[in-house]
Amino acid sequence: MDYVQRYGRAARWFHAFVYLAMLVLLSTGWWFVLDGYQSQLLGLPDGDIHQWTGLLFVLVTLGYAVRRVRAARAFVRESLEREPGDARWLAAWPRAALTGRFPRHEGHYDPGQRLANLVMLVTFTVMALTGLGMLYLPSLLFMADLHRWTTFLLTPVLAGHVLVASGLLPGYRGVWRSMHLGGRLPRAVAARIWPGWLARQDNGKPVEPAEPTG
Repeated sequence: MDYVQRYGRAARWFHAFVYLAMLVLLSTGWWFVLDGYQSQLLGLPDGDIHQWTGLLFVLVTLGYAVRRVRAARAFVRESLEREPGDARWLAAWPRAALTGRFPRHEGHYDPGQRLANLVMLVTFTVMALTGLGMLYLPSLLFMADLHRWTTFLLTPVLAGHVLVASGLLPGYRGVWRSMHLGGRLPRAVAARIWPGWLARQDNGKPVEPAEPTG
């Protein structure tokens, strides 16, 4: 099977860090909403775990953005792109997620990914700023409410991202490889999900998209 490299090592390691940090932050954050941190996780107060994981997330993210500023700029620029067929693609998405017959798009990210990227970028920023605000500016009482409501918005978006990226939906079979197993994605899968991007990698050479199995 022929493969194409979609993401490099640094991007894959940062992605792994982000989803592990988010797993801890969301689990401890929702535990606070449901139980008010009445118990301890791993022998430490849940609030301390949430706080230190949040600080680590902010520091690592800022470090990655500074060290790989071109990649960070490209992520924002490509997430903000708009194509004439975006509305048609989004309208066809529910059926295409099951059949794998996505309308063509030319971007590095499909229109659904671009929307999810922007929501995650904004909510991560708001949660980081409000989290820091609660630590260092506790007199600003609205910070806690804004932090909590941002969590409510972010949670279903992250759940949807995990569902799509895992390849459980028939139309997205195989996409999980783009961030795992060295980031090598079968070309036929890339042609189904990111046809414009793959054509640029192959200098316009057409590749037959793979039909999802199962």
